[in-house]
Amino acid sequence: QVQLVESGGGLVQAGGSLRLSCVASGNVFGLGIMAWFRQAPGTQRELVASWSWGGTTDYADSVKGRFTISADNAKNTVYLQMDRLGPEDTAVYYCNAYCRGNDYWGQGTQVTVSS
Repeated sequence: QVQLVESGGGLVQAGGSLRLSCVASGNVFGLGIMAWFRQAPGTQRELVASWSWGGTTDYADSVKGRFTISADNAKNTVYLQMDRLGPEDTAVYYCNAYCRGNDYWGQGTQVTVSS
């Protein structure tokens, strides 16, 4: 089993920044791709950014140039730096990890951007 714990959400004004963190613990041997998803009320969960431990990253078009995903291998931690936030970024952000054929999810952290 892999446990994921997110932190760093909160309330920010439009144009501001937040940094989310996700720490993976438990049986993390074979931990593969880690990603951030988000879900706004009444919408489907969508992929925001992904990171592979080989260093490959991918971003949703809506966040390219504003969000940056990075990782600290030694700490099994993935970060999401979010800059130039807008009200459209308001959502619950979830950390996801793919490990030995299974998907794991964190509990989510709320990000609210006021206009």
